Amino acid sequence: MSYEYHVAVFGDDRNEGSAEKPFATINHAAQLARAGDVVIVHDGEYRESVHPKNSGLNDCERIIYRAAEGEHPVIKGSERVDWWVHIHDGIWEAVVPNTLFGDFNPFLEEVFGDWLIVPNKDEPAKHLGDVYLNGMSFYEVDSFDDVEFPEEKTRIHDYVTDKDAPVLNVPQTTYVWHAETDKDATVIRANFHEHNPNNELVEINVRQTCFSPNECQINYITVSGFEMCQAATPWAPPTSPQVGMISANWSRGWIIENNVFHDAKCAAISLGKERSTGDNEWYRTERKNGYQYQLEAVFKGLRIGWTKDVVGGHMVRWNEIYNCGQNAIVGHMGCAFSNISHNHIYRIGIKREFFGWEIAGIKFHAAIDTIIAHNNIHDCSLGIWLDWEAQGTRISSNVLHRNNRDLMIEVSHGPCVVDNNILGSDYSFENFAQGSAFINNLICGITNLLTVLDRSTPYHFPHTTAVAGCSFVFGGDDRFINNIFVARNDIKDNMRQSGLGSYAGYPRNMREYVQSVHEEIAQGVQGGGDPRPVQPIYPKGNVYLHGALPAEQEEGFIQDHSDPAISIVETDGGVELRVTATGIIAGLHRPIVTTHDLGVPRVVEARYDNPDGSVMRIDTDIRGELRDPMGSSPGPISKISEGAQSVLVWKRFNTQK
Repeated sequence: MSYEYHVAVFGDDRNEGSAEKPFATINHAAQLARAGDVVIVHDGEYRESVHPKNSGLNDCERIIYRAAEGEHPVIKGSERVDWWVHIHDGIWEAVVPNTLFGDFNPFLEEVFGDWLIVPNKDEPAKHLGDVYLNGMSFYEVDSFDDVEFPEEKTRIHDYVTDKDAPVLNVPQTTYVWHAETDKDATVIRANFHEHNPNNELVEINVRQTCFSPNECQINYITVSGFEMCQAATPWAPPTSPQVGMISANWSRGWIIENNVFHDAKCAAISLGKERSTGDNEWYRTERKNGYQYQLEAVFKGLRIGWTKDVVGGHMVRWNEIYNCGQNAIVGHMGCAFSNISHNHIYRIGIKREFFGWEIAGIKFHAAIDTIIAHNNIHDCSLGIWLDWEAQGTRISSNVLHRNNRDLMIEVSHGPCVVDNNILGSDYSFENFAQGSAFINNLICGITNLLTVLDRSTPYHFPHTTAVAGCSFVFGGDDRFINNIFVARNDIKDNMRQSGLGSYAGYPRNMREYVQSVHEEIAQGVQGGGDPRPVQPIYPKGNVYLHGALPAEQEEGFIQDHSDPAISIVETDGGVELRVTATGIIAGLHRPIVTTHDLGVPRVVEARYDNPDGSVMRIDTDIRGELRDPMGSSPGPISKISEGAQSVLVWKRFNTQK
């Protein structure tokens, strides 16, 4: 028999949990709910961590946690502090008893872990705590003295993973705090300027998460209609337990939908790994480097059941996620076989109190057969970053704009499909991988290529987690079909170019590649080297506008030096693409691309197909409209008209805040 439990802020955990006699806390209901049960949460603020105890059985018998119809429950990782004492000017101090924190004090816990670059071990640490004034996050400074003179002392890091990438304008701030802790209390001093904090809503981080099971394999959970915020989530590299504001914690089949997530210290949603497969050993011991520990994590994951039927297969959709320090969505291995769609992600990784190599709106490792589609991602340090084992991954129909960089694929070997996306930022794409297929995209900025010959990373048997081998990234083996490339006047870089000009010198086909291998072998025999030539690229049907450079390997491309005046505009209805097309572009008709047109990547030798192994057909555009079987426009819009036009490319959904 299934039960329906109700939770309300005026309830009591000694109640029966009915609509008339609700519980007071969501976590109490979460200890009782079993497969098939529904937990309905009513309006109000719930300052607690929810740790689901039981698992759903399958997709039909889930445990569902949802907001009551038309209501808006908020789960906060913070507590209100309204006993501030005025020191002088805008400086106030609060003495917080450590009993408020229990066994986890965010103002004592440091931001630390593998691939964290700033602060390093020789610099003053940053902490997981934070102070909020009417919802606005403050900045941590290094001492009580710095709180008094923030204009002179505050250091805001404008680091990005490439020093030459455009940097978002992150203003200096004077809203700062510092904390010192002893065994009994935590003293927080903050600069509120003209505000009296006892008359405003001032909150501090207290809890690490808002919704996360303590155990693994709590499967088939649905979380719908909540707002979650202000959790002290830790740094989440792929060699850590990866704790988010909401965490699936090495489980299967979660649905996270119609929620608002914001102000996680590091990651909002985690679909990542768990502790036994690694816990920042590189940072803790330096016995081996991070690459080696990450490689070990893959094989440890396989030993504890990293398979399609046990871990992953999550659905994350129709969520709004913003103002997080590291990621909107993060995952290693646990994100495999998932679907990430129709989310609105923005202002991720731009506060820059700390910096490391794991910051992006979506940052996945080993996202095997994962679909990332129809998301609007903007104003982030990096939009989407696929790292390691992006095999069977499909990035489709996303709008990325105003990011430092839109997309990065790293040390993966394909097959990976990137289709019908708009990469609208000045820095569109970094390709540190091989074996990807780019089809019907609009790419408005520069691209950057890199071979990776010092990290041999895994690839898998098709549609499984079973490791088939490991390989370096030699560069190339990419397909570019029916894309539109546009150059921006303000980007002038000899090393990074708009279009495919950076592939100059790459082989045109496998015959040329094999010949280059033989030539390098001969040179290696004489010089003791190791032959590692770049691989072929396969361009076809691409369009190059406003100075974008074509691939020298491509025949029959279209080049038009006119300015298409592309802009990406947010409106009440969503996001519009505005463009002016010449008659040449409007008259083009490109055939539909399918699995049969793409061959197989050289290393993996697996088809570019759907996760179920069926033939993939790129026969819809970014709006979901069918392409004409007789031929449609290149790029993400199936029919481009001549002249100026505005096209709705991402439709806004409703979330309550």
